[in-house]
Amino acid sequence: PRPPRRAEARDRLQPFGDRVRFVNARFDAALDVAGVQDGTLIGALLDLGVSSHQLDEDRRGFTFRPGAPLDMRMGGEGESAADLLADASADELGRIFREYGELPRARALAQEIVRRRGGSPLTTSDDLVAALSRALGRSASMGEKARTFQALRLAVNDELDALEQALPRIRDALAPGAALVVISYHSLEDRRVKHAFRAWSQACVCPPGLPVCVCRGRPLGETLTRSPITASDEEARTNPRARSAKLRAWRAAA
Repeated sequence: PRPPRRAEARDRLQPFGDRVRFVNARFDAALDVAGVQDGTLIGALLDLGVSSHQLDEDRRGFTFRPGAPLDMRMGGEGESAADLLADASADELGRIFREYGELPRARALAQEIVRRRGGSPLTTSDDLVAALSRALGRSASMGEKARTFQALRLAVNDELDALEQALPRIRDALAPGAALVVISYHSLEDRRVKHAFRAWSQACVCPPGLPVCVCRGRPLGETLTRSPITASDEEARTNPRARSAKLRAWRAAA
């Protein structure tokens, strides 16, 4: 968490003393920054979601509320969403909206953004929503807006690559019998977690088509959740942002 959220977290967790250590790093670098060695971690929980504080602070640019700046940087460093929209080619923007937002009109949106930035840069949520509606030929739905902003956020922060790098690093750091739990919030994240857990739980890694197993492989562990755990109706009512959350768990072999 960034100040002042980090200070709030320190105050809340103060009773635990030196059992708590704060590390400001991406998932794929956090263990190295903290100096965690392979085979020593007694458990890990990854919450892949944007925090409510980030969503509620318009200046951070994670929301499509009117007038919000197109920032979307988790840590405040590097290229912002506005920078990406100003510099990326139409092909690159189309790929981002297609792969990260799963938008059917991804190419049309990319071309509309390139056309508009020739006159003035896109710097606010209003600018991007207007481009989206023009590309669609109608007013964009809430879901289409959400997927468009999701795609930009994932690209700006390189979130999916960080997740793919982090999962095997954390797996290797787990002590025998320790669990890795991941909470994801959209299908792109959940798909990667599911596939990783499935691959780690397989004993045989022989190429398909061999009549018998020759690898003598052993699974690295076992998947603890056959299907993802989701919020109950009661929890979703009290915390609507939990509706899209999916929890999966995996345990390293003892």
